[in-house]
Amino acid sequence: MLDRPTPNDLRAFWMPFTANRQFKAAPRMLVAANGMHYTTSDGRQVLDGTAGLWCCNAGHARPLITEAIQKQVTELDYAPAFQMGHPKAFELANRLVDLAPEGIDHAFFTNSGSESVETALKIAIAYHRALGNGTRTRLIGRERGYHGVNFGGISVGGIVNNRRHFGAMLAGVDHLPHTHLPENQWSRGQPEHGMHLADDLERMVALHGADTIAAVIVEPVAGSTGVLIPPKGYLQRLRELTRKHGILLIFDEVITGFGRLGSAFAAQHFDVMPDMITCAKGLTNGVIPMGAVLTTADIHDAFMQGPENLIELFHGYTYSGSPIASAAGLATLETYKQDNLFARAHDIAPYWEDAVHSLKGHRHVIDTRNMGLIGAVELEPIAGKPTQRAFNAFLQAYEKGILIRTTGDIIAMSPPLIIEKSHIDQLIGTLAEVLDALE
Repeated sequence: MLDRPTPNDLRAFWMPFTANRQFKAAPRMLVAANGMHYTTSDGRQVLDGTAGLWCCNAGHARPLITEAIQKQVTELDYAPAFQMGHPKAFELANRLVDLAPEGIDHAFFTNSGSESVETALKIAIAYHRALGNGTRTRLIGRERGYHGVNFGGISVGGIVNNRRHFGAMLAGVDHLPHTHLPENQWSRGQPEHGMHLADDLERMVALHGADTIAAVIVEPVAGSTGVLIPPKGYLQRLRELTRKHGILLIFDEVITGFGRLGSAFAAQHFDVMPDMITCAKGLTNGVIPMGAVLTTADIHDAFMQGPENLIELFHGYTYSGSPIASAAGLATLETYKQDNLFARAHDIAPYWEDAVHSLKGHRHVIDTRNMGLIGAVELEPIAGKPTQRAFNAFLQAYEKGILIRTTGDIIAMSPPLIIEKSHIDQLIGTLAEVLDALE
């Protein structure tokens, strides 16, 4: 437990348990941001190679977003989300549906990616129940998948350290195998091998019965686990099998949504239509917490069969679609549109790909991979010290003026979509220097 805080203490549970830690001369404290750069507490400029935490897709301190929030807080600070509403939530829902793949018609607002996943899982089970298929309660995730930090998300997720500390997970959850195969080393874009891994769903159907399975949830590109790219044909095969067995397919696009692959959503990039899409992060450019679950009309309409006075879905949040978050979301989508950022990400992606793969042959690098404006550099672990080498790279990169992210011994990068070629040169060039000096 943390000691009782005093006014002058620097404390943050997330860091985690920092109450008794001593900060070094150059602490990793960020105090300002603009465009592609953070400013540190010691006055240095650090190039953002991670879009904050996969979320600041339009870069930092965008005027349209800032002004929209300032205006909204003076006009309508809060409106209840139950039995009431406000115009901007409906306007944002319409804008999201316009961006989404054809057939996605409705939005349910949340406050984060974790809440979006939790909401989608509950909707999936409730949908089948509304249709009279109450036996469909089983949820299928994937090994090495990341779906947030709530109990539903860590249950369908497949990263062991996100699960092992919290006891029993949700019952009735199974996992498909991950798609990270040795034969796909050094792949550019989608790897050739692994489509067959989707067929493991047939084994689960044979084991449990299709009439017990509500939904399959996957990230189109698995981000937080270290950037695992779907093999060619894999997502298409998964869609074919889920449709065959009456199972809902949920794409977790908290990371891939809003231009990361050069299109509004990965569903469009891969030309695969899921039944639900979860999103967050880039929805408000990371400025205000907000998420959403996007669904088909069939799912929405299944709940709209009773009298108007009854509650359709016994689920919701105090801050779902809040006025300020909605204003931020609308301004964010307008910023993407005005700056043509999705097309811009698509156009610069080949340069990004070449840069990421130029790190092949540098010290300790055992794999590189990419998709859109996402890149990963996998390092050979230090014997007996997993994660140490990548963490050392993170520290040295920060000292040299670039921000990267590490997961295990994998360096993950996902820069803002406003990145220029000169920024890519600086980011990858500095990382190459770090790797070559790394022990």
